Amino acid sequence: MTFYAALGAIEQGCVYGIMVIGVYLTFRILDFPDLTVDGSLPLGAAISAVAITHGINPFLSLFLALAGGFLAGMATAVLNTKFKILHLLASILTMIALYSINIRIMAGPNVALLGSATVFDAVTAFGVQAHFAGLIIFGSFAVLVVALVVWFLGTEIGQAILATGDNPQMITSQGVNTHTIIILGVGISNALVALSGALVAQNQGAADVGMGIGTIVAGLASVIIGETVFGARTIARAFIAALLGSIVYRLAIALALGLEIGGFKFNPSDLNLITAVLVVIALITPNLKRRLIER
Repeated sequence: MTFYAALGAIEQGCVYGIMVIGVYLTFRILDFPDLTVDGSLPLGAAISAVAITHGINPFLSLFLALAGGFLAGMATAVLNTKFKILHLLASILTMIALYSINIRIMAGPNVALLGSATVFDAVTAFGVQAHFAGLIIFGSFAVLVVALVVWFLGTEIGQAILATGDNPQMITSQGVNTHTIIILGVGISNALVALSGALVAQNQGAADVGMGIGTIVAGLASVIIGETVFGARTIARAFIAALLGSIVYRLAIALALGLEIGGFKFNPSDLNLITAVLVVIALITPNLKRRLIER
């Protein structure tokens, strides 16, 4: 793996790490399996790309993407809490609806950003090379998101979110409306996923309706790898582990795609296979560790 390939993998690990933080919020904190992310990531990309092409500041477009993702997450949570639709089915329904909504927003399957202003211009204006500008922007946003989420979960509302995922009966007896907390938590999760999509679109120079396919698989793989390799004993450590897990996952993908064994070489079409193998390894490693310790 070349230096630039490793640098690109770290960049992707940071930007998709924001998405992983969102996935961690729903799957681990709220115990809410959410497949909306496959639709909310391209939603954020579509909103940001269309906003930029209409002359809106690229940084402001990120806030618009956050708002769009939050509404998408709210839709899933409302279907689950108010209409009693199973969370998996509710998220699938929202994801399907977002496919058409994203096409409607972009007035087509994709939007190009070639020649348009992006958040990276704020760094390249100081003479920083383009391939380092991405790392600076993505790394800064990833660290900021982790810090804000850890701080938020330490507040009274954040503690209610933690309690709702851990023991909903107990927190209900304290007078907390768990439906409101779930709607808020799932909304925040998808807002972060949409932010990740907006940054990816500005980096790639285009937003595409199909760019969210496999997002949930990559997110879960990163979460599991992060927990296995770095542990998750505290809230802060758990989210840092999720971010680092995203970087490790992207490095492993880059390494596997460049690997050649006796004439056999992985192709980009083998990405899902590589992901599945990585997840299986991450899942069985803790059990193997436990068995070795017991012996």
